[in-house]
Amino acid sequence: MKTKVLLSVVVGIGLLIGSTFAFAKESKVVVKQTLSKPSPKVQSLIDKYKLEVVDYAYAKKMVANGNRNAAKALFIDSRPNAKYQKSTIPSSINIPDTKFDEYFIQLKDVDKEKEIIVYCGGWKCGKSPKVAGMLKAKGFTDVKLYQAGEPEWIKKNYKEVGLIVAKSAQAKNSALLIDSRPYKMFLKETIPGSISIPDSDIEKLVGRFPASKDEKIIVYCGGYKCGKSHKVARKLISMGYNNVSVYAGGLPEWKKASLSTTAGAKKAPVAEEKKAVAKFTKNGVLLGSDEGTVDGEWMYALIKEGKVPEFIQLVDVKTADEFKDGHLKDSIHIYAEDLKPAELYAKLPKGKS
Repeated sequence: MKTKVLLSVVVGIGLLIGSTFAFAKESKVVVKQTLSKPSPKVQSLIDKYKLEVVDYAYAKKMVANGNRNAAKALFIDSRPNAKYQKSTIPSSINIPDTKFDEYFIQLKDVDKEKEIIVYCGGWKCGKSPKVAGMLKAKGFTDVKLYQAGEPEWIKKNYKEVGLIVAKSAQAKNSALLIDSRPYKMFLKETIPGSISIPDSDIEKLVGRFPASKDEKIIVYCGGYKCGKSHKVARKLISMGYNNVSVYAGGLPEWKKASLSTTAGAKKAPVAEEKKAVAKFTKNGVLLGSDEGTVDGEWMYALIKEGKVPEFIQLVDVKTADEFKDGHLKDSIHIYAEDLKPAELYAKLPKGKS
C-alpha cells in the first residue's frame, strides 16, 4: 500500500513538473509574439530607407482633432483597402503597398515637404516601410513611420471606419449610431436609426450614452472635414467607452451612395408642394428656409462672383487650425463653439449683417 501511494505521489509530481514546463514554453511563445520593436526584417527596411519611427504620443499629437482639415500630418494606412475600411487611424487616407501606383494619385496636389506618417498592422508589418520608401523615391522629404500602427492605436483611442462598416451596422442594428450635427439638421435628414447628440450639447446629453462601456458606437456628422463627430468620440473615450468609431464620410457619403435617409419619407408630392416665397431683410439679404439662416445658393453666387455687399461680414466659426487650413476671402475668425450667444454677438463687428 505504501509503495502504491509513493508511486502515485511521484507520478503526480512528474505530471505537475511536466505541465509547468509545457506552460512555460507556451508563455515564452506568447511573449515572443508581443513585440514592442520592429522585427529584424522590418528593421532592415527601416534602415534601408533611413526612416524615423515615431511613438503613439507623437502620432496622437499629429492626428490633432481627428478630421482631415485639422490633422498636423498626413497619415497613410498602407494595409489593403478592406482592412482600412474596417478600422483605421482618424484622418488617414489609404495607399496599399501592393497598389501604390493606383492610389498614389491622391497625393498629386500634396506639397513634397508635407509631413507624412505611414503605418500598417504593427511591429511585424513590412507594408509601411515599403510605402514610405516609395514615397521618398517620389520626392517626399518628410516621411516617418508609426510602426506600432493600427493595433496599438485602437487599444488606446477611437478608430475611423468606412461606409461598409456603417452600412452593415445600420442594417443589422449592431451599433448605436450617433448624429453629432445640430439638432435642426438632424430633424431635416439623418441616417435611419440614429440618435441626436450634437457636439455642442454633449455635457447635458451624456445620459443618452449606453450604460455598457463595451457598447459598439459609431459617430458621424457632415463629412471628412467635419470635426463634430471626433469631438463626441473623444468625449466617449474619456468616459471609458472602449468600442468607439467615427464614420468620417458621414451623411454626405451615405447619400452619395444612394442609401436611404429619413428625408426620403418626408418629401411631399410635387403637385402638393407650396411655392416658396422669397423673403429679404431690409438690407436685401435673402433669407433661407430655416429661421436665422441665409439662402445658401444666393450667398454662394455672391461669394463666387466676388460681389458680397460691404454690409455683410463673413464669420468663420471653425477651430483656429481649420481656419488656417482654408477660409473664404474677407472672412474673420471667431471660434464660437464654447461661446454663449451673448458672448458671440459681443465679438461680431457692429453695423453689419
